[in-house]
Amino acid sequence: MSFYRVIVVGLGGLGSAALYRLASEIGETGGDGGDGGDGGAAGAGAGVLGLEQFELGHTRGASQDHSRIIRLAQHEQHYAALAAPAYKAWDEVEAESRQQIVTRTGGLVIEDRVARRGAATGNRNIEGYTAMFDRFGVAYERLDADELVARWPQFRVDGGEQALYQPESGIVDAARANAVHLALARAHGAEVRAHTPVRAIRPDGEGVAVVTDTETLHADRVVVTSDAWTNQVLAETGTQLPLTVLREQVTYYATPHLAEFAPSHFPVFMWHGRHNFYGFPVYGEVATKLGQHMGGEETTADDRTFDPDPVRRGRYADFLEQHVPRFGGPELYSKTCLYTVPPDQDFVLDTLPEHPQITVANGAGHAFKFAALIGRLLADLALGHEPSHPIDAFSITRPALTDPSFPRSFHV
Repeated sequence: MSFYRVIVVGLGGLGSAALYRLASEIGETGGDGGDGGDGGAAGAGAGVLGLEQFELGHTRGASQDHSRIIRLAQHEQHYAALAAPAYKAWDEVEAESRQQIVTRTGGLVIEDRVARRGAATGNRNIEGYTAMFDRFGVAYERLDADELVARWPQFRVDGGEQALYQPESGIVDAARANAVHLALARAHGAEVRAHTPVRAIRPDGEGVAVVTDTETLHADRVVVTSDAWTNQVLAETGTQLPLTVLREQVTYYATPHLAEFAPSHFPVFMWHGRHNFYGFPVYGEVATKLGQHMGGEETTADDRTFDPDPVRRGRYADFLEQHVPRFGGPELYSKTCLYTVPPDQDFVLDTLPEHPQITVANGAGHAFKFAALIGRLLADLALGHEPSHPIDAFSITRPALTDPSFPRSFHV
């Protein structure tokens, strides 16, 4: 019988971070053994196993690609409270690995108030961001349209725009971060198995049975970080979450204007207008990158296609022609990914009420910037510690997840 202290199911952004933090924590406090492993410090992190159904670094989920925006700019308190600790968590990962994961470029939030006139945006506006900056003591600059273009002439504006600039914003390298987390987990003694789908997890007394195609594993605790496959993994626990899976899309452009869009000369940006776009300087590829937040078609993990949406391609091209014309160029490629989103678009970070030996995480399509911190929070939950930062807003028993009549209120 194969027995583990903790098994992590799904090794994308959140799962790889959780595996590292669990192996590190158990290595410090002492493990009680386990069946084998694939290398690492003898005895450290013993009994920690990570399972991935596909190859490591696969492109079927949400944690692929080179770049994600990391920012202190948040318009809701429960995220603003985690933003600075997330930077610290990434600093810790970089310090231990001596690998660069975060690249600071500065970042802009640009609000096109004319295009958004009459739209129900809640506090996802300039004032919502500045309220959180002021509350948490974050330095920023507020710019009108003329000041924005004077500073970054790459933009074209209509005159109704307002902008915020925050210098700590930048890029977190998603694929590199996952690989670093897994390497550090192995260094602390964790075992990692790819191509190992989990067919069921079953509460088994105070522990959990984890069923794969070849054997049933047993663990004291299980952490489920399976994103679009979450409900499949949880099927035999009695818990099903109201999750919507969306197929989202980004495009890379082989701009000929490399110097203008180098990370040292052009910031990451979010543009809140009729649609919410986000953009990156040249990074990862010799190309710029543009995406649209939310609005993708509903799908499932098994039925989704990988073909880019031509409507979105056209929408991106129209936006760039109007507002950042030299950012574009020949399309290098477009690619799709999945967002798995609760009705309120907030994270899920909690243990199952009837089975507290099972911890569940969902990143709601916007968690990667927090992944290093979420890994620690999941380790806290799995090991029965008080979470190091407040996560009450992400409870699995909140109305958005338990009330069937709760309306979807995605932040688009």
